[in-house]
Amino acid sequence: MYQHAPSGYDCPFCAIVAGRDAPLPYTQQSDVVLRLDGATAFISSRWWPHNAGHVLVVPDIHVENLYGLVPALASPVHEAARRVALAMKQAYGCAGTSTRQHNEPAGNQEVWHYHLHVFPRYDGDRLYELEGRWTSPEERAPYAERLREHLRS
Repeated sequence: MYQHAPSGYDCPFCAIVAGRDAPLPYTQQSDVVLRLDGATAFISSRWWPHNAGHVLVVPDIHVENLYGLVPALASPVHEAARRVALAMKQAYGCAGTSTRQHNEPAGNQEVWHYHLHVFPRYDGDRLYELEGRWTSPEERAPYAERLREHLRS
């Protein structure tokens, strides 16, 4: 239902779930901060100017978008997002958190695997007004480590 992935699509998020790195500068296994039964969370390789270290949470089973995200797949994704948001509060000292999710080309979906963004939020950060940029694994590493540390406790 409402599928847009091209024929033979090689899903980069399925690769991360399976334990493989994406081509640089994209997601590496070192970016993974949480694995639950059914969901994986990792530092995004694309950051917004005032919201460094935001996280993507994906179901471990490939589903393209929200329309196919049945409750059994949604539950671990949202539990992982909840845990990540709480860890962000401690690890980053952010004033709040936001989640957002995109479906289909008109909804700005760029990867054809459902993913939920979890952003650290700060007063006046203008998240929805600014454009993101690509980052390196080295830039992401300290954020991943700080989140993993708080997710272990």
